[in-house]
Amino acid sequence: MGSNDRVAIVTGAGTGIGKAAALALAAGGWRVVLAGRRPEPLEEVKAAAGQSALVVPTDVADAASVEALFDAAVKAHGRVDLLFNNAGVNAPGVPLEDLTLEQWKNVVDINLTGMFLCIQQAFRVMKSQTPRGGRIINNGSISATAPRPNSIAYTSTKHAVQGLTKSASLDGRKYDIAVGQVDVGNAATEMAMRMAKGVPQANGEIAVEPLMDVNIVGQSVLYMANLPLEANVLFHTVMATKMPFVGRG
Repeated sequence: MGSNDRVAIVTGAGTGIGKAAALALAAGGWRVVLAGRRPEPLEEVKAAAGQSALVVPTDVADAASVEALFDAAVKAHGRVDLLFNNAGVNAPGVPLEDLTLEQWKNVVDINLTGMFLCIQQAFRVMKSQTPRGGRIINNGSISATAPRPNSIAYTSTKHAVQGLTKSASLDGRKYDIAVGQVDVGNAATEMAMRMAKGVPQANGEIAVEPLMDVNIVGQSVLYMANLPLEANVLFHTVMATKMPFVGRG
């Protein structure tokens, strides 16, 4: 299989980290399938990625929508070699006791259940294709390790993504499916730009945090994607060097 025949599905591909990863993969010779809830941003990414890119509007929290995404990818390209499981949302940064059940469920449905549904469909396709196997990269965020104040829904789902990654990595071995996770800290996306204005710290202070170019994350995903299936990066952390993550807060 030639390097230009490899097929990647990217969820949440219309903006931010998903967009950066999709463009990096396309530039690296991958055929990219762009998934997201809003068609307009996906079409803009397709214009930058090239005409071989395929736009498939998708709600990852809906099982039928996820199945249709993978069906469209296989119909167009015959196989799926990579899933970048990236789609995610946050809840309002309110005190834990003020978070509504609806806000909690929305984050769980997309960040956790949606990621599981995509992994499940990827397994079904990858184990049955020839050559067999593929790679799944889950977007964990460094919130998979450490919380921010008033972030219980997002942090809980991202901690749970670690379990998805480890379990799927184990269960994928028999199908030649490699599963890893990229944990991103302070990439300059729309979601993270508030860091530049100052965000709450663990000690109650408000502080400006450094950001890094989101395209660096795209290169991290491309590096992981290009590994042979005999090798796997289980956890990869890429972060703004001077962000307050490693030290005590």
